Amino acid sequence: MSRSPKDETPVKVHVHGKPLHCRICDHNKFYKRRAQLNTQLATFFKVDWWNKSAYCYVCSNCSHIDWFLGEQ
Repeated sequence: MSRSPKDETPVKVHVHGKPLHCRICDHNKFYKRRAQLNTQLATFFKVDWWNKSAYCYVCSNCSHIDWFLGEQ
């Protein structure tokens, strides 16, 4: 089963100078994604673009996702 586009290569990630490891399988390579953190109020007024975004790192081995506010 493919977990990412075929042209994307998983990468090692560092958070505050420390290597990120998956908490589930201890793997150290991830796919980077960006996700919008929607709120009910912004969606109601159709201003979803105003919501904050998070960066997600998806483990290339088990697909566990770690979320971070702001660029890592």
